Amino acid sequence: MDFHNLFLFLMLQFILVLGVRLDIQENYVVIDNDIVQVNISNPEGCVTGIQYNGLDNLLEINNHESDRGYWDIVWDQGGEKRTKKGAKGKGKLDRLETTNMRVIMESEEQVELSFTRTWNLSLEGKLAPLNIDKRFIMLRGSSGFYTYAIYDHLKEWPAFDLDNTRVAFKLRKDKFNYMAIADNRQRFMPLPDDRLPPRGQVLAYPEAVRLVNPVEPEFKGEVDDKYEYACESRSNQVHGWISIDSSSDSTGCWLITPSYEFRSAGPLKQYLGSHLGPTMLSVFHSTHYSGADLIMKFGENEPWKKVFGPIFIYLNSNSDGFSPIKLWEDAKQQMVNEVESWPYTFPASEDFLSSAQRGKFEGRLLVRDRYIRDAFVPVSGAYVGLAAPGDVGSWQREYKGYQFWTITDDKGYFSIINVLPGDYNLYSWVNGFIGDYQCNNIINITSGSEINVGELVYEPPRHGPTLWEIGIPDRSAAEFYVPDPNPLYVNRLYVNHSDRFRQYGLWERYADLYPNEDLVYTVGISDYKKDWFFAQVTRKKDNNTYQGTTWRINFNLDSVNTKGTYKLRLALASVHYAELQIRINNLDATSPPLFSTGVIGKENTIARHGIHGLYWLYNIDVQGSLLVKGNNTIFLTQATKDGPFVGILYDYIRLEGPPT
Repeated sequence: MDFHNLFLFLMLQFILVLGVRLDIQENYVVIDNDIVQVNISNPEGCVTGIQYNGLDNLLEINNHESDRGYWDIVWDQGGEKRTKKGAKGKGKLDRLETTNMRVIMESEEQVELSFTRTWNLSLEGKLAPLNIDKRFIMLRGSSGFYTYAIYDHLKEWPAFDLDNTRVAFKLRKDKFNYMAIADNRQRFMPLPDDRLPPRGQVLAYPEAVRLVNPVEPEFKGEVDDKYEYACESRSNQVHGWISIDSSSDSTGCWLITPSYEFRSAGPLKQYLGSHLGPTMLSVFHSTHYSGADLIMKFGENEPWKKVFGPIFIYLNSNSDGFSPIKLWEDAKQQMVNEVESWPYTFPASEDFLSSAQRGKFEGRLLVRDRYIRDAFVPVSGAYVGLAAPGDVGSWQREYKGYQFWTITDDKGYFSIINVLPGDYNLYSWVNGFIGDYQCNNIINITSGSEINVGELVYEPPRHGPTLWEIGIPDRSAAEFYVPDPNPLYVNRLYVNHSDRFRQYGLWERYADLYPNEDLVYTVGISDYKKDWFFAQVTRKKDNNTYQGTTWRINFNLDSVNTKGTYKLRLALASVHYAELQIRINNLDATSPPLFSTGVIGKENTIARHGIHGLYWLYNIDVQGSLLVKGNNTIFLTQATKDGPFVGILYDYIRLEGPPT
C-alpha cells in the first residue's frame, strides 16, 4: 500500500472511530459524523445547512432558512368546505414546520431526531388535520443522512384533501450546474436567473420559459420546463446535481429513494425529481399526470396513518477533475446498496416495520389468449403487485395505502417480498396484451407470513380474431410519430433522444402537419410509427380559438357477417378534458355517435411533455350491419375544443371479428 492510500485508509479509520455527534443549540440542531454535517432549525425541523467536502453549505444560502431543505404538503379542507372555497384552487401550501424537537437515539453509531407537530380543533382551517413526525437519521461513517415522516389523521378529526406531499432540497446556484436523472438524461443546466425577464420569456404556462438572453450563451434559445425532467416511479430512484468547486474537485448531491412502496399510484405514476433551481425533490404523492382522480380525500371519522420514506441524501466527491460519469456511477451503486438494505434496520419508529415484521407473496402468472395461442403461456417482464382491495386496475388511482410490485421472470414466476401486514388484491398488467389482471381473493399478509398462490391465469379481453390493429399495447404512445420540435422551442438534451416527446410545444406541430385536413390512417398501407400522430389534439385557428379534430381509419373487409357482432378495442394512454366520439361509415355530426366517452380526464399530459398518464380501456360493440364488404371508415372525433392541451394519447386500437 503506497503512502497516499495508507493515509486515506487511516483517515477513514479515524472518522469511523469518531462516530456521530449531536450539538443542540438554541435555534438549531447539528448532526456531524466528520463526513457530513447537517444543520436543522429547532424546533421547525427545516434543513438549513449541509456541510461536505470543504463546502460550508451545499444549500442555497440566499434563500430563507425555511426554504432550503424541507417537507411540505398541499392540502385543503374536505367535502363541501373545499367546494365552497374553490374546487379549482391549488390548495394551501404548508411547509410542515414543527413545534417540538426530541432526541430519539443518540450514540456514536447513530443519531435520530424527531420533529413533531400536534393538531387540535383550534387549528381547523389553518393547518391540515394531521399529526406530523419528521425524522432525521445520521449513521457512523455514512456519506449522507436519512429522513422520513409519519402522517397521522385521527378518526375524530375533520375531513380534508391532500393534493401533494414531498421533500425538497434547494442547492446553491453558484455551485451546482450539472444535473443527472438517468444514464441518458443528464446535462449542464442554465441558471435560475435565466428564467426571469428580461433573460427569459414565459411561454404557454409559467413553468415553460424560453431562454432569450441567458448568462451563458450556450443555452440561448432553449426552453426550460421542470416537467421535461419528470420520471416514472419505477425508475425514479436516484437523481441529483454536481458542483464544480475548482478545476480539480467536484461534489455530487443525490436524492436516493430505495423503495416506492410508500408512493401513490404504482410504478408507472410520474413524478418530478431534479430540475432547474437547482432543486431535488422526492415526491410521495401528487396529482401530476393524473388530475383530480389522485386528490387524497379523507372523510370525517376516517383514521389514517402512513410512513413516507426513509429516503437517503447521499454526497460524494471526486478530486481527479470534473467527471460527472464517475460521480453518477457511484451514486447509482449507492442506490443499489440502499435498495438491497431495504427495509432498513435502523429507523427507531415502531411505525416503520423491519423485514421480519413483513410478509412474502409468490406465485406464477400465465397468459391465455386463444386467438394468439390456445395455451397457458408464461410471460416474462409482467408487472405483478399487491395494492389495496379495489376494482380492476384501481391500483393506478390508489393512494392511501402501500403498494408492492415486482416483475415476472422468463418462466412467469414472481416473488413479492417485504410486504407490510394488511389486506390486498393482486394486480398485474402484461405488455403486449390489453387490460388488467386482478385476483379478486383478498390476500391477508401477516408478520412473517409466506404465501404461495400457485399458478394464476390472465385471459385478456378477447371477443374474436384480430382483423387489424394499430400500435403496441404497452400503456404508452411512445411508438407513434413524435415530430421534431419547432426550432424556437428546443431542449438540446432531447434532440435525437429516445424521449423526444419531452420537447416543448409538440401539440402545435399537429396543425403544422395537418393545416386543413385531419389525419387519415389506412390499414395495410400506413405505418403507425410514421403516420399516426402521438396525440389527437385540437387545431389552433387563425383567431386564436381551437377546434376539435376527427381522425379516420380506413380499412377493407373481404367479407362481413351482418348478423354478427364485432368488437372495437380502444386503449388510451392518457386523456385531458377530451370527449372521444366513434362513428362508422357515417360522419353525420347531427346523428348520435355509436359511442362516446363523455368528457373525461384531467391529466394534462400533453402540456407536461408526457407520453402516458392514466390507462383507459373501452370495449365497443359494433354490429355487423354497420360494416360493408370492401372499404370502411371509423371516425374518431375528439369533440372538445377548450384550448391547446385538450386531447387524447392512444395506446392501442384493435378491431376484432365475431367469435369463431
